[in-house]
Amino acid sequence: MGPPKFSVVIPARNEERFIGVCLDSIRAASDACPGDVEVIVVLNRCSDKTEEIAKAWGARTIREDARNLARIRNAGAREAQGRILVTIDADSRMTAGTLTAIDCALAYAATIGGGVHIFPDRYSMGIRVTVWLFRLMMLAGRFSGGLFWCRRDDFEALGGFDERLVSGEDIDFALRLKALGRKTGRRFETLRGGHIVTSCRKFDEYGDWCVLTKPLLVWRLFRGNHQREADAFYYEFKR
Repeated sequence: MGPPKFSVVIPARNEERFIGVCLDSIRAASDACPGDVEVIVVLNRCSDKTEEIAKAWGARTIREDARNLARIRNAGAREAQGRILVTIDADSRMTAGTLTAIDCALAYAATIGGGVHIFPDRYSMGIRVTVWLFRLMMLAGRFSGGLFWCRRDDFEALGGFDERLVSGEDIDFALRLKALGRKTGRRFETLRGGHIVTSCRKFDEYGDWCVLTKPLLVWRLFRGNHQREADAFYYEFKR
């Protein structure tokens, strides 16, 4: 049997609450392409049952202990054997048509890859405002994120995620992928036929209006060079 078509990379730091649901969503999305999907869980300083759950599910596991999501994601991508790379966070779940939609999109040479629409797993007025603010930002920049998908050759041409950033590496990657597409005459797309639902645990911790009440935190996270804020929001986050 040859290499799989898809490699799905999941960074995971003590994700026993969420990783099973994420993996089950990938299994449902894989039903349309049996034998064509490998899943790589990148364990980051896990002290809970994340590794046990991932292995029981059948995922490959590797370790990368850096407090740097770019390095964590890149570590998984280096192990990937698939022609198409997909990244998703452990506290998110993809819809059943996601991988099929990615396959259809990349069947066209004019598409370089892209992101997806993101939906929260609960709603409040503050979360609705935040979702619309981010959608307006992405609409203005004509990019999307949440779950990235592209050909492995293009990922490698970009050098993967920028490891100089300790946060905001996802937006940076989207913009660089879009720029590469523009340079090579291809489109960055927001996926049709698939999306993700993601956990609201950061809102649970910081408040549903945190984007407006903690603008300095948000700005520093977007800047990507503030380790203390990145630690609090990502690498040492307890929930």
